[in-house]
Amino acid sequence: MTDSSQQSSGRIEQRGLYLDEFEVGATYYHSPGRTISEGDNILFTTTTMNTQSLHLDAHWSSAQSFGQPLVNSMMTLSTLVGLSVAQLTQGTIVANLGFETVEFPAPVYVGDTLYAETFIKGKRRSATRPGQGIVTLVHTMRNQAGAIVARCTRNTLVWHSTNAPASNRPTDGQNIDSPELIP
Repeated sequence: MTDSSQQSSGRIEQRGLYLDEFEVGATYYHSPGRTISEGDNILFTTTTMNTQSLHLDAHWSSAQSFGQPLVNSMMTLSTLVGLSVAQLTQGTIVANLGFETVEFPAPVYVGDTLYAETFIKGKRRSATRPGQGIVTLVHTMRNQAGAIVARCTRNTLVWHSTNAPASNRPTDGQNIDSPELIP
């Protein structure tokens, strides 16, 4: 038997967290992980105009300290932040304010699978932007062996739930899958 007062509208929208939903001291574990391919590394490296042989030239890299090409560290950083988006900031972020620290304590190689977690270091309402606040996130990335390969502290500006703009989805009560909305 179902309680009609708790019946679902049939619509569930994935989003990140609003300022008032972040819990200081909590750690979020993000999944799935991401296995980095050679194509990923070459595409990112050439798209960003980073012609460093350490990322592109396997023969040259084989004679260097690590003995093989390294994954571009900016790709590592982008993947670290990217892995957190769906769970933390999708649709709730106003802006990325910047990074306090960025570290790469171990190399990332083609074929590594990367996993991320985020510790909520702090949050506060913005003094200059009503309805918004600043959340300080400490992102950590580990490879498949559990070694920390990247860590950063990042400040983001996010909406408070009571001030977030209306969704751009249908708001008239229609189910998004209703026949009249499907071409």
